[in-house]
Amino acid sequence: MESRPRLRGRILKAFRNLTNNKENRILIIGDLHCPFEHPDYFNFCVDAYDKYNLNKVIFIGDLLDNHYSSYHENDSDAMGGKYELKKAIKHLKKWREKFPKADVIIGNHDRMIMRKAQSSSIPQAWIKSYNDVLGTQWEWHDRLIVDDVQYVHGEGGTAKTRATNDMMSSVQGHIHTQIYTIWNCGNNIQIFGMQVGCGIDRDSYGMGYAKNFKKQALGCGVVIGGHTAFNLVM
Repeated sequence: MESRPRLRGRILKAFRNLTNNKENRILIIGDLHCPFEHPDYFNFCVDAYDKYNLNKVIFIGDLLDNHYSSYHENDSDAMGGKYELKKAIKHLKKWREKFPKADVIIGNHDRMIMRKAQSSSIPQAWIKSYNDVLGTQWEWHDRLIVDDVQYVHGEGGTAKTRATNDMMSSVQGHIHTQIYTIWNCGNNIQIFGMQVGCGIDRDSYGMGYAKNFKKQALGCGVVIGGHTAFNLVM
């Protein structure tokens, strides 16, 4: 009887051989909340990208935590804004080197500084772009559509609800404790809702506000050509 690792290897090889090189094969990376991401999450995502012969990357939002500027109560022993941002940029370096081209959905934690600027009546013209601050060359979006699938960060509801309400396949993050792909099939339409999961370190002080919540679901998502979608659980 064939061993499970050997069988898995044959399936992956067959998957790569059958994949249409011209279609989008997307790795969806969950909320990072840098510099408070899980130390093993980067390698997990890189392995998924390579194993499934993927060719496109979408970060689903909240690359940054911005704990120092959070609307939650801050840890009294937390780093100041200068040092947290410096550390976050350092942590993002390996991501931008591995994935120099990527799309990023802007999450609520990413836009936190702009919200604070708006509260202080500071015009947007005074604020640097995400790429200028982070040293990246990524494309940033509030919402992105690829192969008739919409990618959003996910405030205001679950992926299942969003897909049903919008009558459109939907991928989102934001909810750290959920990871799934669920399909709705009718006579004339098939759509899915995907919660990507996340890549955060639940033991970091940045996640202290959620210490009594359900355990976070670590993982990422894969969408092939808009027609195939599945989660990878870490």
